[in-house]
Amino acid sequence: MIVCHCTNISDRDIRSAIDWMRTADPQAIITPGKIYHALGKSADCGGCMPLFLDTMRSNDNLEVPMQLRTLRSGATQEKTHEGRSQGYRLSEQVSAA
Repeated sequence: MIVCHCTNISDRDIRSAIDWMRTADPQAIITPGKIYHALGKSADCGGCMPLFLDTMRSNDNLEVPMQLRTLRSGATQEKTHEGRSQGYRLSEQVSAA
């Protein structure tokens, strides 16, 4: 099935690129950009991106390597306003007061 008409990429191409990248580097994080690059192409209009992502997600080799899954566990979910103690927008200042 053709996923991207602009660059003529099929679901088979996407699956093959993911399998090839996973075989070449088991620790790699696979992104759409890396798949386009592996296929020697680049994104054009972006209309295919939802189907492109669905095709990627359906591949079992897309999984994030186990060693990389815990990297975000130390990150905080607190809203930091780019290092400032409070937001610079008036609406954020009013709600914080």
